Order: sequence, then structure tokens, then C-alpha cells
Amino acid sequence: MNNKYALITGASGGIGKAIAYELAKRGRNLLLVARKENELSTIAKDISTKYSVDAEFIAIDLTSENAVQKIYDWTLQNNWQINMLVNNAGYGLWGNFEDLPFADQQNMLQLNVEIPVALAYKFIPHLRQQTPSYILNIASTAAYQAIPTLSLYAASKAFVLVFTRSLRLELKKKNIIVSCCSPGPVATGFIERAGMQAIAKAAEKFEMQPEEVAKIAIDGLLKGKAEIIPGFTNKFSAKSASILPKRFIEYISSSLYKK
Repeated sequence: MNNKYALITGASGGIGKAIAYELAKRGRNLLLVARKENELSTIAKDISTKYSVDAEFIAIDLTSENAVQKIYDWTLQNNWQINMLVNNAGYGLWGNFEDLPFADQQNMLQLNVEIPVALAYKFIPHLRQQTPSYILNIASTAAYQAIPTLSLYAASKAFVLVFTRSLRLELKKKNIIVSCCSPGPVATGFIERAGMQAIAKAAEKFEMQPEEVAKIAIDGLLKGKAEIIPGFTNKFSAKSASILPKRFIEYISSSLYKK
């Protein structure tokens, strides 16, 4: 029996759910992590039926006390060998830094920054025992520039991007492939949770489908790419941010995301 599993956070919807299905199509067993138990149960059953792989789940708020340790203990108790970690869970908050509740912003930073770091730290010793093994961190095209009204979100994704590239170099000789996927707008619940309904219509013009992003992300990960940016427009945007003057890029960002 294949006892190797991919652990995916934020797997109850959006990109995380799409990645779960994409990996199941490729014959990988799954460990699904998110807050919504009903959605996880439905997804796990559907995946097991359609693709004849094992799909297990744990419903947990990743920002709750000892959440990472509980997930780690869950995998140990069941003797599941983790050879892929997908840090997908995360969200944004739209508004001026001083206007948004600080506790909400702290929670966002914990989920976007601290949890991927903690999960990587916990599972790297296990990943090292598999050959090869993988870490996929989901960032955003927001990682490539400052974005007023999404200040901490952009900063958190910039952290994920830099952390990924650094960790990639550290683990290169240990058979752990580390990649970062930075999507642009995707048709998920991100806009609603971020409170960005006012610009939802405009964002729809540039949205990709989560299934498309998932396929590109997994293809890139398995090919060993450092950075994966789905979609030509998003690649162009990220490249432009490294070439054009920062003030110009920030002016464009201010115009697009003005509240």
C-alpha cells in the first residue's frame, strides 16, 4: 500500500481544493486541512471515489492554539509519510492599515506567515526521508510590489516568496524541492473575505479558474521551478514590477485598489 501523502492546507475550497483534485488525478494520497468539516468530508469522499486514492482530513482552525502540533501528531498517529507539503491557506484584508481592526490583521499575518513557516519546520525532517519530496508555498502577484490598502497582505506574500527562495537553497542538496506559486486574481472566495466587493466586477476580467492555477502550480512544482506565476498577464505584471520605477508601480497599485 502506498503510504505517502500530500498535506494541503486551505483544502476546503478555491486553489487548495483544486490542488487536491489535481494531485488525486496523478495518483497521490491526500491529507486535507481546513476549518470546514462538512466541505472537507464531501471533498475527501468524492476524491476517494473518483480517483481510488486515500483522502483523509482534519477540520481545524490553523490559527488556534497548538494547531500545527495537532496536525503533526495526527499524521504520526496514523503513520502517514508526508512527501509533499502545500501551504495554501491564507487570506487578505482590504483597507487602510490604520482603519482595519488590529486583531484581524494579526490573525491574517499568523495564517499567511507564521503557519507556513511552522508547518515547514515541523515536517522538513520527515520530508528529508522521502526522495524526492516537495514544499509548495502559495503566495500572490501581490508579493512583487507594495499595494496601498492591501499593505500587510502584500507584505505577507512578499515574505512567503523570499522565505521560499531561501529555503529552496538550503534544502537543495537534501532532495526537497521548494517552489512558490504566485497567482493573480482567481475565482475563489478571496475577494469576499477581503471585503473587496466594490471592485469585484473589475477583478472578474482578470480572474483565472482555480483548476487552471492548480495544474500550472503542480506542473511547475514537479519540474522543480523556483517561482511559478500562472497566466501571461500575471507574469508580465510581476516582471514589470522588477523593471519599472517603484513609484510608478505603486501609483498603478493605488489606482487599482483604491478604497
